[in-house]
Amino acid sequence: MAAAARVLNISASAVAQQLHALEREMGAPLLLRVGRTMRMTEQGARVLAPARKLLRDATDLRGIAQEGEVTGELWLGACTTPLTGLLPDILAAVSKTFPQVNIHIQSGNSAQLFVDVEAGKLDAALVLEAPYPLPKTCDWLLLREEPLIVLAPRALADRDPLDLLREEPLIRYDRNQWGGRSAEVYLNELGIVPRERFELNALNAIAMMVDRGLGVSIVPDWTPPWPEGIDIVRLQLPERRIGRRIGIVWSRSSVRMRLVTVLLQESARLSAEQKPNDAESPRGSRVR
Repeated sequence: MAAAARVLNISASAVAQQLHALEREMGAPLLLRVGRTMRMTEQGARVLAPARKLLRDATDLRGIAQEGEVTGELWLGACTTPLTGLLPDILAAVSKTFPQVNIHIQSGNSAQLFVDVEAGKLDAALVLEAPYPLPKTCDWLLLREEPLIVLAPRALADRDPLDLLREEPLIRYDRNQWGGRSAEVYLNELGIVPRERFELNALNAIAMMVDRGLGVSIVPDWTPPWPEGIDIVRLQLPERRIGRRIGIVWSRSSVRMRLVTVLLQESARLSAEQKPNDAESPRGSRVR
């Protein structure tokens, strides 16, 4: 109750009065008070989702009424890598240009975020490209391609990356993840049977383990930030192979298509500005 009062900038007693009034109007208790704690009742749980939808619709109406301004709320999802790599710059640009837009962020894995966009729970999401065709109700904008690279301790910087994959212990990027399957396909095509040591789905953790000398890894060259304090090298493969693609998926039927369009425009602009020049990339670059 006190936390709600701080958010609303009113007294806790005023919150309690509004809650009592709402319960009288509904004809049912919405919260159960036990000492200083509060729990939602069964009736409260039933009305929560429709109540949230009503608030979102009311915000959309304000945006429609204020036709000259880009206003309203946008419900956006993001998987782990773009959540810390691409999304902060995109949000900074959108917020600077359109300060009246309120964006709600939901994190999750790409597979679930695709489902939420298709179901209309999210307007758009920054995700990995799906390994299956998109439904006709959704669209996709590519923002970044990440080639496969070999991560190795600095002491192995002069070794051939394929020899490292054959001879050194492998810290494998999880084959059950969309981003980890391309590395498995690449190794199979070359007939490389690595000496596997670990398999996990966290890229920053893989970089830390390589830094500690536990092995090498083959991963997509993901967007910074990278873990601080590590000293490893990123070795390009002899043949460029895309490890994964990151972009935005959105619902064509979203009632907030005007806001989604703003998001797409800013994302495409930033992606073009940040696109690396392959001709300038060294064969082996260092992360410190």
